Amino acid sequence: MGHVVGVKFRDQGQVYYFDARPYVVNVGDVVLVKTDEGLGLGHVVDQRTAPPADMAEDVLKPIFRLATPEDLKEQEENKKLAREAFAHCRECIATHKLEMKLVDVEVYFDRSKMVFYFTAPGRIDFRELVKDLVRAYRTRIELRQIGVRHETQMLGAMGNCGQVCCCRRFLRKFEPVTIKMAKDQNLFLNPAKISGVCGRLLCCLAYEKDTYADFQKRVPRMGKRFNTSLGPMKTLRSNLFRDSVVVLTEDNQEREVSLDEWHEIVTGRPVSRQPHAPGKPVHETRRPEPSSRKRDAAKPQGKNGDRGAGGKKQAAGGDKPARPKGGNKPARKPRKASRPSGTPDEKQRQGKPRAQQPIKQDKDTPPDGPPKGGNKRRKPSRKRRPRKKPGQTKPGTSS
Repeated sequence: MGHVVGVKFRDQGQVYYFDARPYVVNVGDVVLVKTDEGLGLGHVVDQRTAPPADMAEDVLKPIFRLATPEDLKEQEENKKLAREAFAHCRECIATHKLEMKLVDVEVYFDRSKMVFYFTAPGRIDFRELVKDLVRAYRTRIELRQIGVRHETQMLGAMGNCGQVCCCRRFLRKFEPVTIKMAKDQNLFLNPAKISGVCGRLLCCLAYEKDTYADFQKRVPRMGKRFNTSLGPMKTLRSNLFRDSVVVLTEDNQEREVSLDEWHEIVTGRPVSRQPHAPGKPVHETRRPEPSSRKRDAAKPQGKNGDRGAGGKKQAAGGDKPARPKGGNKPARKPRKASRPSGTPDEKQRQGKPRAQQPIKQDKDTPPDGPPKGGNKRRKPSRKRRPRKKPGQTKPGTSS
């Protein structure tokens, strides 16, 4: 018989492993063990020769001793105290008007600590509540907030399948469940069908997650068309339990094909709706239809707007004439010669609007003034005479 035993302290609690030596312990016995919180009384639910794979043998703690009738009697008194504390705590919650729901009360075997489990939509200030409980029971008080999943695990309930909830029977650790798991299993996304008693997604959706993930890798994509040796086919739906896929044939008939047969008859990748040679995928490409102007311009026209072949006249304000068939393009106009670069002053004025040139007039007629927008003519510059310096006289003069 194994010396490693699994002990459970609560009906829905987790299993903890201890070393039973030197005692002889069987499944169903009641034992006392030492924990980090103190002495605890639990039931043996498992017995093995080695600890679990994720647990080292040197970490195992020994059991304290086997439970006696006096220990069992004291445990019953602790349960009675827990029921009284539950009722008293609910009265205190109503007195302080706290938005919290009390779920369960746990009393340690040596009464060194009492744990009150509750649920609440948010954070609760229960300092006054703790003072009332300490004053009433004279021991350590702990208020522990839990989620709706743990609440269902403690209270127990019947699931949609007609059995006791998995979390109450055997599930000890909660794994995250996502809506993608329900989509991979092709379930109808009805909240009433895929949600449990706690209001969260069913825990059993995660049981077959790996199986459906492997199946999705082997099946073709739904809604795609394939060219097979039996003709074009379109995938409609898949069936995990029958390991098959339902396809739509070219004759609009549904046919169920096993995955082994499907991989044999399929010869190409997803193809378009147009039938094509087997083994060559056809990609759907929409070509833009030419406009009426482009179609008409492509046809040669005759005189008076007649078309070359049909002889029908075009409507007034019709299209541009087509190019001649000879292929000779009309000669382009010669480009204007670029102006030579001007003086530096003109280069500086590039980018500015050029000033209007003055109008030339005859010499006999007097000018009527500068033209509008024109510039005045500059007068010829006169040489300035040098200034006389003090004490300087003109040459040839005597002082």
